[in-house]
Amino acid sequence: MYITITPQKLGGNYSQSSGDFVGYLEKENQGLEQEEMEHFFNQYGDRISAEEVVKDIDGNGAKLKKTEPKFYSITVSPSKYELNRLQNSSEDLKRYTRELMKDYVASFNREINGRPITIDDIKYYAKIEHQRTFKGTDWQIKENQPYATNILQLKTEIRNIETGRAEGNMKLLQKKVERLEKEAPQQQDGKRIVQGMPKAGNQSHIHIIVSRKDASNTFSLSPGSKHKASEVEMHGKTVKRGFDRDQFFERAERTFDRTFGYQRNFAETYKARKDFVKNPKVYFASLMKLPTNEKAIAFKMMKESGVPMLPSIPVSQAQLAMKVLNRLSRGVEVAIKSSSIGI
Repeated sequence: MYITITPQKLGGNYSQSSGDFVGYLEKENQGLEQEEMEHFFNQYGDRISAEEVVKDIDGNGAKLKKTEPKFYSITVSPSKYELNRLQNSSEDLKRYTRELMKDYVASFNREINGRPITIDDIKYYAKIEHQRTFKGTDWQIKENQPYATNILQLKTEIRNIETGRAEGNMKLLQKKVERLEKEAPQQQDGKRIVQGMPKAGNQSHIHIIVSRKDASNTFSLSPGSKHKASEVEMHGKTVKRGFDRDQFFERAERTFDRTFGYQRNFAETYKARKDFVKNPKVYFASLMKLPTNEKAIAFKMMKESGVPMLPSIPVSQAQLAMKVLNRLSRGVEVAIKSSSIGI
């Protein structure tokens, strides 16, 4: 389960309105019949129009400055293992979203009118999508990049020969291109993985747009607050503030596991991935203590996700982690191959 929380973009191609973002989320509906479309939904309603979402979010930003985001985007990306546990991706993910947003409000260390925040205090809309494409930040693209660079250079040489700007053997160059296409380490359906290529398999995920202001358009609820759950003195009163992201991510996992009876492996827990970043030695020590079958599953998941499992790992720690991983991989290779999990 990978969850990201990002504020509304206020510059570049995005305006003060939520219209651009909502329009982006409508891209999968283009060319589909009405019954095939995925509609926006919230805690209590289904089949909500994009126009209604834009109107409601844009109209709920009282007293916010132009430099402050009116909404936050939450993206929830279940793994293929989690998706395999679902009976119906769309309906199950809708049900999960409605439980997830209860975890979201519970992670605010805030009170409204002297009481804890509830699901009815926030304004959000969500949409299920079923497609993903490879981006430049994906590890598969990065691994293939040296091959992509060479292929581009060769194709440029071929075009120069075709147009008479250069001389050379086009057939020989074309054979080199074909060889590099096959040698690229990351392939999908027999083709080199490139940016923009649709990802194979079940790619269902959730996009959530949640207003920064509460449903009454009075209080600001920012999951991007720099302050973790804490209490401060303001105007002679003790005031609670902040949003606990760690708590939210951990609750999100527990809610999924409880809702769908999912047995989460060590390698796919938020805590484990966080340990990988902060203390690789602890991470791998815990990994090696797992029963053989669970260890095999963990290594398979790590391999598929292209360890490291989280971005922005300091180079020194990442190198240490990979050295430890390679050493441990050799040590458990026999156990993994002899298990019921094929890698």
